[in-house]
Amino acid sequence: MITLNVNGTPQQLDADPSTPLLYALRNQLQLNGAKYGCGLGQCGACTVIVGKQPVFSCLLPIAAVGERPVRTIEGLGVNGKPGPLQQAFIDQQAAQCGYCIAGMVMRAQALLDATPAPSEEQIRTHMEPNLCRCGTHMRIIAAIREAASAGGR
Repeated sequence: MITLNVNGTPQQLDADPSTPLLYALRNQLQLNGAKYGCGLGQCGACTVIVGKQPVFSCLLPIAAVGERPVRTIEGLGVNGKPGPLQQAFIDQQAAQCGYCIAGMVMRAQALLDATPAPSEEQIRTHMEPNLCRCGTHMRIIAAIREAASAGGR
């Protein structure tokens, strides 16, 4: 048994320690916000926050999580009451197909947690590992700037 702290709740998992965190989140905990994109850590659709860092959950074995808390998109807001960053993404219409958005939001949340008022250059650099095939990058940047200016932590 492996215990993970996911969105503030201890979760007992009966899983192989080498199981990728993404699979444990989706298949065992039914937290389906993080998406399987490439499985190679190249797209960012599976991004979650572990400790204080955004990570590609498709690459991280659950045994490597240790005591660090895991935050997923489901931990930022609830149905009908999105968190401030999620609301900024809605306001800026940053999602087109929506596949990358949970990973984008989680990477952006990690940035805002560490740097509440990032410059546009800091935003662009921090968000670079996550890809959006629909091309809504400008709206994503605008959403992060909106959340930062509103104190969207």
